[in-house]
Amino acid sequence: MNLSLNRRPATSATNSAHGSGTAAASGAAATAHGATKIYGDGDTQVVALNSVDVEFDAGKFTAIMGPSGSGKSTLMHCMAGLDRLTSGQAIVGGTTITESNEKELTQLRRDRLGFIFQAFNLVPTLSAEENITLPAALAGRKIDADWLDQVVAAVGLADRLGHRPSELSGGQQQRVAVARALAGRPELIFADEPTGNLDSTTGAEILEFMRQAVREFNQTIVMVTHDPVAASYSDRVLFLADGDVVGELFDPTPDLILDQMRAISA
Repeated sequence: MNLSLNRRPATSATNSAHGSGTAAASGAAATAHGATKIYGDGDTQVVALNSVDVEFDAGKFTAIMGPSGSGKSTLMHCMAGLDRLTSGQAIVGGTTITESNEKELTQLRRDRLGFIFQAFNLVPTLSAEENITLPAALAGRKIDADWLDQVVAAVGLADRLGHRPSELSGGQQQRVAVARALAGRPELIFADEPTGNLDSTTGAEILEFMRQAVREFNQTIVMVTHDPVAASYSDRVLFLADGDVVGELFDPTPDLILDQMRAISA
């Protein structure tokens, strides 16, 4: 991909908890109120999320970071309707998904959300193009051809659309996954360690395109990562520890993110 890798200077940072006052003028794409997730009971009880309040701004790229066991993946999974909260609310685009049944959650994930995972999750018998358009095909929707061409060109896959996953490199397979997430123009994309299986150069290209999708296509992305460099591509980093939101950082750089992580671990 012929994409610029210009980095942005840090302009501000704050440690205010629970993301209060951070909603963009365009509003929140997703919100959690008192989000609590408890696994087990008695002596084996684990509080993965401890009454978290947070907003994810529409048209922004938010990274979630924290030590192992901090609750970052649990928060993303509960906000995406992949797991259910024990108590509290999760709201996506005005829909309180904690009140939705399994059929409604399936429709939400299929019609309104996009997903990018560390494992590419491509169907091996389908071509790259068929993998990209699969969610729309399952939903019985037609993808805008001009938009699909734009997405495919942006991720550099125009000459690989007829190839199956086994005929693509790891980086190309992840580009297919990113294109698949964007093709249906979802309200919100959730990304879980999307560059974890990629080399640094390919990972940087994928992250740059994700940032470009936010800036130029007005996409909303929430990404879980352990990598300060990956998180530095975001507009805002949300920090979790022991199931609580403990800080946030705007216009981040890798050094500022590392400083914040050290402060959390101290």
